[in-house]
Amino acid sequence: MKVHIDKIGSVTRNLRLGRTVHLSSEIHAVEGAVIAVRIHGEKSVYNQLEDVHGRMVTLHGGDIVVGALGHRNALHGYEGVVPESVVPGQRLHVLNMGGVIGQCTSHNPGVGTPFEAEVLGQVLMFPEFQSRFGQPAHVRAGALKGSERPVNCPVVYVVGTCMNAGKTYAASALVRHLMKAGYRVGGAKLTGVSLMRDTLSMRDSGAAVAMDFTDAGTVCTSPKTAAEVSRIILSELSAADVDVIVAETGDGIMGEYGVQAILADPELRGLGGAWVLCANDPVGASGGVRHMKEAYGISVDVVAGPATDNRVGIRFVEREVGLPAHNARADAAGLGGLILEKIAPRIAGRRSA
Repeated sequence: MKVHIDKIGSVTRNLRLGRTVHLSSEIHAVEGAVIAVRIHGEKSVYNQLEDVHGRMVTLHGGDIVVGALGHRNALHGYEGVVPESVVPGQRLHVLNMGGVIGQCTSHNPGVGTPFEAEVLGQVLMFPEFQSRFGQPAHVRAGALKGSERPVNCPVVYVVGTCMNAGKTYAASALVRHLMKAGYRVGGAKLTGVSLMRDTLSMRDSGAAVAMDFTDAGTVCTSPKTAAEVSRIILSELSAADVDVIVAETGDGIMGEYGVQAILADPELRGLGGAWVLCANDPVGASGGVRHMKEAYGISVDVVAGPATDNRVGIRFVEREVGLPAHNARADAAGLGGLILEKIAPRIAGRRSA
């Protein structure tokens, strides 16, 4: 069956699809399988889709959309899974704005119930010239494979106590400060559910190149995939000849997207030139710093995020936690200056090697 597509989710960007696609009624119910769906109903909140250019477009009932099967475990959004089987006519749900589609199992009241998505079929690709036989499409097509060269630049890890803890704002502020200091900066989003928004923010802030886990062929990271995907992304960025990488981890250090696997990995942990913890509140700041040290032997260098929104939180972090506190919105220069001082010797050593 051949159909015209109204909107294409950014999760499928590796495939470079056109507006007309061929569909198969046989659907592989695996994470990353690219499918076409018809949207049902209308929503006034959480009603947009990020397209392959990073532009937000509004979804309406009747729209035919291409996305990819995947799971999600978002405290402030949707929880969903890939069903054991998927067939045309089945009603699934749009789990995120990148076009991840699955069976919603719970939701946060703040985002309402998700869009229903009627499955039309699996998208077919025709990689061989003039071939009449299509292959089931998957987001791994055209994905990064990783460089064989070792990562030879410092990584500034930006981690958080939870989603919406200010990680992307802090990461983007750091990218801008390091770029203004004359360095070629790479930006990375290592974990989470597929969305270009955060890496686009890093690019807008001055990152010479920015990549995320979907570029490496993953819809949504997990404890099984996060460390290996991170190695691919960091090696590709290092091969792009950047001086420093600012790497944001999606969700929290106790979440379900595999951040713990990165923190526990000796090789990835050893790349850390600096560690920034973003926290929503003073308790999170204190507990997060302690957990990073006790569980992984990681010493946090600075606390940012909403816990530092004013002098009340800053005093708590400095007095009770014993660490510098710099808010990325109000004191980007202080945050960037502290991190630059920390990593400058490693960058200088790399350049002179």
